[in-house]
Amino acid sequence: MSVSYSDCFSDLLCGEDSGIVLEDQYSSESLSDLESSPACSEESIASFIEDERNFVPGFDYLARFRSHPLDASARAHSVAWILKVYSYYGFQPLTVYLAVNYFDRFLYSRRLPNTGGWPLQLLSVACLSLAAKMEEPLVPSLLDLQVEGSKYIFEPRTIRRMELLVLNVLDWRLRSITPFSFTGFFACKLDSTGTLTGFLISRATEIILSNIQEASFLEYRPSCIAAAAMLSAANEIPSFSMVKAEHAESWCDGLSKEKIIGCYELLMKDILIESSSSCRGQSHISFHLMALQIPKGRGFVFC
Repeated sequence: MSVSYSDCFSDLLCGEDSGIVLEDQYSSESLSDLESSPACSEESIASFIEDERNFVPGFDYLARFRSHPLDASARAHSVAWILKVYSYYGFQPLTVYLAVNYFDRFLYSRRLPNTGGWPLQLLSVACLSLAAKMEEPLVPSLLDLQVEGSKYIFEPRTIRRMELLVLNVLDWRLRSITPFSFTGFFACKLDSTGTLTGFLISRATEIILSNIQEASFLEYRPSCIAAAAMLSAANEIPSFSMVKAEHAESWCDGLSKEKIIGCYELLMKDILIESSSSCRGQSHISFHLMALQIPKGRGFVFC
Protein backbone atom coordinates (compact mmCIF):
# COMPACT_ATOMS: atom_id res chain seq x y z
CA MET A 1 0.00 0.00 0.00
CA SER A 2 1.45 3.31 -1.03
CA VAL A 3 0.81 6.25 1.26
CA SER A 4 1.91 9.84 0.99
CA TYR A 5 2.27 11.72 4.21
CA SER A 6 3.90 14.95 3.06
CA ASP A 7 0.71 16.90 3.72
CA CYS A 8 0.21 15.42 7.19
CA PHE A 9 3.79 15.61 8.43
CA SER A 10 5.46 18.36 6.47
CA ASP A 11 7.94 18.98 9.29
CA LEU A 12 9.29 15.45 8.89
CA LEU A 13 10.66 16.41 5.51
CA CYS A 14 13.84 17.99 6.78
CA GLY A 15 17.34 17.94 5.39
CA GLU A 16 19.25 16.95 8.52
CA ASP A 17 21.00 13.62 8.66
CA SER A 18 19.03 12.44 11.68
CA GLY A 19 21.07 9.26 11.88
CA ILE A 20 24.19 11.25 12.81
CA VAL A 21 22.30 13.39 15.30
CA LEU A 22 20.75 10.37 16.97
CA GLU A 23 24.02 8.47 17.14
CA ASP A 24 25.54 11.24 19.25
CA GLN A 25 22.52 11.30 21.55
CA TYR A 26 22.51 7.57 22.19
CA SER A 27 26.26 7.26 22.69
CA SER A 28 26.20 9.87 25.44
CA GLU A 29 23.05 8.72 27.26
CA SER A 30 22.28 5.24 28.47
CA LEU A 31 19.57 4.17 30.86
CA SER A 32 20.21 1.50 33.42
CA ASP A 33 17.76 2.38 36.17
CA LEU A 34 16.18 -1.08 36.13
CA GLU A 35 19.47 -2.58 37.30
CA SER A 36 20.85 0.26 39.39
CA SER A 37 17.75 1.22 41.35
CA PRO A 38 18.49 -0.99 44.39
CA ALA A 39 21.53 1.15 45.09
CA CYS A 40 19.60 4.43 44.83
CA SER A 41 19.83 6.69 47.83
CA GLU A 42 16.93 8.34 49.59
CA GLU A 43 18.01 11.60 47.95
CA SER A 44 17.93 10.06 44.47
CA ILE A 45 14.46 8.63 45.00
CA ALA A 46 13.23 11.98 46.32
CA SER A 47 14.60 13.59 43.16
CA PHE A 48 12.81 11.02 41.00
CA ILE A 49 9.55 11.73 42.84
CA GLU A 50 9.98 15.44 42.26
CA ASP A 51 10.81 15.11 38.56
CA GLU A 52 8.57 12.25 37.45
CA ARG A 53 5.70 14.58 36.58
CA ASN A 54 7.87 15.94 33.76
CA PHE A 55 7.97 12.54 32.04
CA VAL A 56 4.29 11.63 31.90
CA PRO A 57 1.43 13.04 29.82
CA GLY A 58 -0.99 15.41 31.49
CA PHE A 59 -4.17 14.24 33.20
CA ASP A 60 -6.35 15.39 30.28
CA TYR A 61 -4.62 12.78 28.11
CA LEU A 62 -6.46 10.02 29.95
CA ALA A 63 -9.73 11.96 29.60
CA ARG A 64 -9.33 11.74 25.82
CA PHE A 65 -9.40 7.94 25.95
CA ARG A 66 -12.36 7.89 28.31
CA SER A 67 -14.39 10.05 25.95
CA HIS A 68 -13.16 8.47 22.70
CA PRO A 69 -13.10 4.66 22.90
CA LEU A 70 -11.66 4.43 19.36
CA ASP A 71 -8.57 6.32 20.49
CA ALA A 72 -8.16 3.93 23.43
CA SER A 73 -8.51 0.94 21.12
CA ALA A 74 -5.94 2.36 18.69
CA ARG A 75 -3.49 2.94 21.53
CA ALA A 76 -4.04 -0.59 22.85
CA HIS A 77 -3.30 -2.05 19.42
CA SER A 78 -0.12 0.02 19.12
CA VAL A 79 1.13 -1.02 22.56
CA ALA A 80 0.23 -4.64 21.82
CA TRP A 81 2.44 -4.51 18.72
CA ILE A 82 5.31 -3.01 20.75
CA LEU A 83 4.93 -5.85 23.27
CA LYS A 84 5.04 -8.40 20.47
CA VAL A 85 8.30 -7.02 19.11
CA TYR A 86 9.68 -6.83 22.66
CA SER A 87 8.96 -10.54 23.06
CA TYR A 88 10.19 -11.42 19.56
CA TYR A 89 13.62 -9.87 20.09
CA GLY A 90 13.92 -10.43 23.84
CA PHE A 91 14.31 -6.73 24.59
CA GLN A 92 14.74 -5.47 28.14
CA PRO A 93 11.58 -4.49 30.06
CA LEU A 94 12.80 -0.91 30.27
CA THR A 95 12.95 -0.73 26.48
CA VAL A 96 9.27 -1.50 26.03
CA TYR A 97 8.25 0.83 28.84
CA LEU A 98 10.26 3.69 27.35
CA ALA A 99 8.75 3.08 23.91
CA VAL A 100 5.23 3.38 25.32
CA ASN A 101 6.24 6.39 27.38
CA TYR A 102 7.57 8.21 24.30
CA PHE A 103 4.41 7.21 22.42
CA ASP A 104 2.09 8.66 25.07
CA ARG A 105 4.10 11.83 25.64
CA PHE A 106 4.16 12.52 21.92
CA LEU A 107 0.40 12.02 21.48
CA TYR A 108 -0.29 14.23 24.49
CA SER A 109 1.57 17.10 22.83
CA ARG A 110 0.58 16.45 19.23
CA ARG A 111 -2.46 14.82 17.66
CA LEU A 112 -1.95 12.59 14.64
CA PRO A 113 -4.28 12.47 11.65
CA ASN A 114 -6.07 9.23 10.83
CA THR A 115 -5.77 7.75 14.32
CA GLY A 116 -5.39 3.98 14.12
CA GLY A 117 -3.94 4.07 10.61
CA TRP A 118 -0.40 4.24 9.28
CA PRO A 119 0.60 7.47 11.13
CA LEU A 120 0.07 5.73 14.47
CA GLN A 121 2.04 2.71 13.33
CA LEU A 122 4.87 4.92 12.12
CA LEU A 123 4.92 6.56 15.54
CA SER A 124 5.01 3.14 17.23
CA VAL A 125 7.99 2.03 15.14
CA ALA A 126 9.85 5.30 15.76
CA CYS A 127 9.27 5.21 19.53
CA LEU A 128 10.37 1.59 19.80
CA SER A 129 13.45 2.32 17.69
CA LEU A 130 14.40 5.25 19.93
CA ALA A 131 13.91 3.18 23.09
CA ALA A 132 15.94 0.28 21.69
CA LYS A 133 18.78 2.60 20.76
CA MET A 134 18.74 3.96 24.29
CA GLU A 135 18.77 0.56 26.02
CA GLU A 136 19.68 -2.39 23.84
CA PRO A 137 23.30 -3.44 23.14
CA LEU A 138 22.20 -4.89 19.79
CA VAL A 139 19.48 -3.04 17.88
CA PRO A 140 17.72 -4.59 14.87
CA SER A 141 17.75 -2.62 11.64
CA LEU A 142 14.77 -0.37 11.04
CA LEU A 143 13.40 -2.82 8.50
CA ASP A 144 13.93 -5.83 10.77
CA LEU A 145 12.19 -4.00 13.61
CA GLN A 146 8.93 -4.05 11.63
CA VAL A 147 7.85 -7.60 12.44
CA GLU A 148 4.98 -9.32 14.23
CA GLY A 149 1.98 -8.21 12.19
CA SER A 150 3.10 -4.81 10.94
CA LYS A 151 0.39 -3.67 8.55
CA TYR A 152 2.68 -1.24 6.77
CA ILE A 153 6.42 -1.32 6.09
CA PHE A 154 8.21 2.03 6.26
CA GLU A 155 11.49 2.93 4.63
CA PRO A 156 14.34 3.62 7.09
CA ARG A 157 14.57 7.27 6.05
CA THR A 158 10.87 7.72 6.86
CA ILE A 159 11.34 6.24 10.32
CA ARG A 160 14.42 8.40 10.97
CA ARG A 161 12.47 11.52 10.14
CA MET A 162 9.70 10.43 12.48
CA GLU A 163 12.30 9.76 15.17
CA LEU A 164 13.55 13.31 14.78
CA LEU A 165 10.03 14.68 15.09
CA VAL A 166 9.49 12.63 18.26
CA LEU A 167 12.76 13.91 19.69
CA ASN A 168 11.78 17.51 18.97
CA VAL A 169 8.30 17.11 20.49
CA LEU A 170 9.80 15.47 23.60
CA ASP A 171 12.46 18.19 23.74
CA TRP A 172 15.10 15.42 23.53
CA ARG A 173 14.23 14.23 27.05
CA LEU A 174 14.60 10.49 26.60
CA ARG A 175 15.98 9.65 30.04
CA SER A 176 12.49 9.15 31.42
CA ILE A 177 11.71 8.32 35.01
CA THR A 178 9.82 5.03 34.96
CA PRO A 179 8.42 2.61 37.56
CA PHE A 180 11.69 0.71 37.19
CA SER A 181 13.45 3.73 38.70
CA PHE A 182 11.74 2.77 41.98
CA THR A 183 11.23 -1.00 42.03
CA GLY A 184 14.67 -1.93 43.33
CA PHE A 185 14.53 0.70 46.08
CA PHE A 186 11.05 -0.39 47.15
CA ALA A 187 12.09 -4.05 47.13
CA CYS A 188 14.95 -3.24 49.50
CA LYS A 189 12.59 -1.32 51.75
CA LEU A 190 10.30 -4.31 51.82
CA ASP A 191 13.00 -6.95 52.28
CA SER A 192 16.02 -5.48 54.05
CA THR A 193 17.72 -8.88 54.12
CA GLY A 194 17.87 -9.01 50.34
CA THR A 195 16.72 -12.62 50.31
CA LEU A 196 13.65 -12.05 48.15
CA THR A 197 14.44 -8.77 46.42
CA GLY A 198 15.24 -10.55 43.16
CA PHE A 199 11.83 -12.19 43.05
CA LEU A 200 10.06 -9.00 44.10
CA ILE A 201 11.70 -6.94 41.36
CA SER A 202 11.12 -9.61 38.72
CA ARG A 203 7.47 -10.15 39.64
CA ALA A 204 6.76 -6.42 39.94
CA THR A 205 8.30 -5.92 36.49
CA GLU A 206 6.08 -8.66 35.08
CA ILE A 207 3.00 -7.05 36.63
CA ILE A 208 3.89 -3.61 35.27
CA LEU A 209 4.38 -4.85 31.71
CA SER A 210 1.23 -6.95 31.75
CA ASN A 211 -0.76 -3.76 32.40
CA ILE A 212 1.08 -1.32 30.20
CA GLN A 213 -1.50 -1.25 27.42
CA GLU A 214 -4.35 -0.38 29.78
CA ALA A 215 -5.08 3.33 29.39
CA SER A 216 -6.49 3.50 32.94
CA PHE A 217 -2.97 3.29 34.37
CA LEU A 218 -2.12 6.65 32.77
CA GLU A 219 -3.84 8.15 35.81
CA TYR A 220 -0.94 7.08 38.01
CA ARG A 221 2.64 8.29 38.14
CA PRO A 222 5.61 5.91 37.88
CA SER A 223 6.32 5.84 41.62
CA CYS A 224 2.72 4.92 42.39
CA ILE A 225 2.69 2.17 39.75
CA ALA A 226 5.94 0.80 41.15
CA ALA A 227 4.61 0.82 44.71
CA ALA A 228 1.36 -0.88 43.72
CA ALA A 229 3.17 -3.50 41.64
CA MET A 230 5.60 -4.18 44.47
CA LEU A 231 2.68 -4.51 46.86
CA SER A 232 1.05 -6.99 44.49
CA ALA A 233 4.28 -8.99 44.22
CA ALA A 234 4.74 -8.96 48.00
CA ASN A 235 1.26 -10.30 48.60
CA GLU A 236 2.22 -13.45 46.69
CA ILE A 237 4.77 -14.26 49.42
CA PRO A 238 3.25 -15.59 52.67
CA SER A 239 5.68 -13.73 54.90
CA PHE A 240 4.76 -10.43 53.21
CA SER A 241 1.04 -11.05 52.78
CA MET A 242 0.15 -8.52 55.48
CA VAL A 243 1.93 -5.63 53.77
CA LYS A 244 -0.65 -2.97 52.91
CA ALA A 245 -0.81 0.38 51.15
CA GLU A 246 -0.12 2.13 54.45
CA HIS A 247 3.26 0.41 54.58
CA ALA A 248 4.01 1.22 50.94
CA GLU A 249 3.24 4.89 51.53
CA SER A 250 6.08 5.00 54.07
CA TRP A 251 8.71 3.78 51.62
CA CYS A 252 9.44 7.35 50.54
CA ASP A 253 7.99 10.84 50.69
CA GLY A 254 5.58 11.79 47.94
CA LEU A 255 3.58 8.56 47.78
CA SER A 256 -0.17 8.69 48.33
CA LYS A 257 -1.96 5.82 50.08
CA GLU A 258 -5.17 6.55 48.16
CA LYS A 259 -3.39 6.52 44.80
CA ILE A 260 -1.54 3.32 45.66
CA ILE A 261 -4.82 1.65 46.61
CA GLY A 262 -6.48 2.76 43.37
CA CYS A 263 -3.61 1.50 41.26
CA TYR A 264 -3.34 -1.71 43.28
CA GLU A 265 -7.02 -2.49 42.73
CA LEU A 266 -6.57 -2.13 38.97
CA LEU A 267 -3.56 -4.43 39.09
CA MET A 268 -5.45 -7.04 41.10
CA LYS A 269 -8.20 -7.15 38.49
CA ASP A 270 -5.60 -7.98 35.87
CA ILE A 271 -3.87 -10.53 38.10
CA LEU A 272 -7.18 -12.36 38.50
CA ILE A 273 -7.46 -12.50 34.71
CA GLU A 274 -3.86 -13.73 34.54
CA SER A 275 -4.61 -16.51 37.00
CA SER A 276 -7.58 -17.61 34.95
CA SER A 277 -5.61 -17.57 31.70
CA SER A 278 -2.65 -19.42 33.22
CA CYS A 279 -4.93 -22.38 33.82
CA ARG A 280 -5.19 -22.56 30.03
CA GLY A 281 -1.43 -22.40 29.62
CA GLN A 282 -1.18 -18.74 28.70
CA SER A 283 1.70 -16.46 29.73
CA HIS A 284 1.09 -13.08 31.38
CA ILE A 285 1.75 -10.94 28.32
CA SER A 286 0.48 -13.31 25.63
CA PHE A 287 -2.99 -13.14 27.16
CA HIS A 288 -3.18 -9.44 26.38
CA LEU A 289 -1.71 -9.83 22.92
CA MET A 290 -4.19 -12.54 21.93
CA ALA A 291 -7.04 -10.22 22.84
CA LEU A 292 -5.76 -7.56 20.47
CA GLN A 293 -4.50 -9.27 17.33
CA ILE A 294 -3.08 -6.93 14.70
CA PRO A 295 -4.21 -7.53 11.09
CA LYS A 296 -1.96 -9.82 9.08
CA GLY A 297 -2.01 -7.82 5.86
CA ARG A 298 1.22 -5.96 5.14
CA GLY A 299 1.43 -2.90 2.95
CA PHE A 300 4.41 -0.88 1.83
CA VAL A 301 4.87 2.81 2.44
CA PHE A 302 7.32 4.66 0.22
CA CYS A 303 8.03 8.22 1.30
